[in-house]
Amino acid sequence: MKILLTGKDGQVGFALHKKLASLGEVIATNRDMLDLRDPEAIRIFIDKTQPDIIINPAAYTKVDQAENESELAFQINAVAPQVLTDKASELDIPIIHFSTDYVFDGLKHKPYLETDEVSPQSVYGQTKWEGEEAIRQYKKHIILRSSWVFSSHGKNFFKMILKLIQEKTSLNIVNDQRGAPTSVDALAEVTYNIVKAILNNRNFKYFGTYHVALEGETNWYEYACFITDEAISLGLKTLMTSKDIKSIPSDAYPTVAKRPLNSRLNTTKIKKAFMLELPHWKLEVAAMLKIAVTNT
Repeated sequence: MKILLTGKDGQVGFALHKKLASLGEVIATNRDMLDLRDPEAIRIFIDKTQPDIIINPAAYTKVDQAENESELAFQINAVAPQVLTDKASELDIPIIHFSTDYVFDGLKHKPYLETDEVSPQSVYGQTKWEGEEAIRQYKKHIILRSSWVFSSHGKNFFKMILKLIQEKTSLNIVNDQRGAPTSVDALAEVTYNIVKAILNNRNFKYFGTYHVALEGETNWYEYACFITDEAISLGLKTLMTSKDIKSIPSDAYPTVAKRPLNSRLNTTKIKKAFMLELPHWKLEVAAMLKIAVTNT
């Protein structure tokens, strides 16, 4: 089986490249190999490689910068998924696409269901939603929405905090945005199980949109404190402790793009459909910290 994977240098793509290798030939691409800004290049590449499944974690993810680069964000997050889906439809193959909690406005007081109404509050969220809608026009699709993705690869909050506590003596972190940090390892494991299910069942009936997030919930302030305490317990030399982290409201830390106050995602649907168990976010963060601190 040939798996076409986009964004191999990104957080999710990097993890997927390693995890999916045992399932077949992974044609892992980056921007140099497959420029998602160029629809014709996408068509030519797929015609040439003839994959059996397309997996698309690639995205424009610079949330604040997207407000001033809306055309580029639209091209990568909406147009490219449309082209990938058109080609998947031509070949009659499945496509798996990754999306985000930013399609919601964050005003709901409970974890979001897949069926909840969307209301993106940023260019990033809007373009990701448009990409979702393009993909939904084709039956053989799976959309995986996730939140607060972290890994030891690429740029993310986890790595930023780990760096800052070694450089600064205090931090201000917002306390009113809630969600569940989700590791790329967990996302790769879920994707692996989905791909296996598709391969093993010619009558696969579980296409659609799913939420994937780790168990539990937190806010950015509590998350930063947990990272700091765990890192120190593992022997990392820092210039501060969690007591030096100040809890502040979002209003005190304005950003160009609006962030959802509630990023919690209900994962009941995917756990039932694929008989999955998702670990608690603290376990995944602690496991990744052990690796990160050891390599520091």
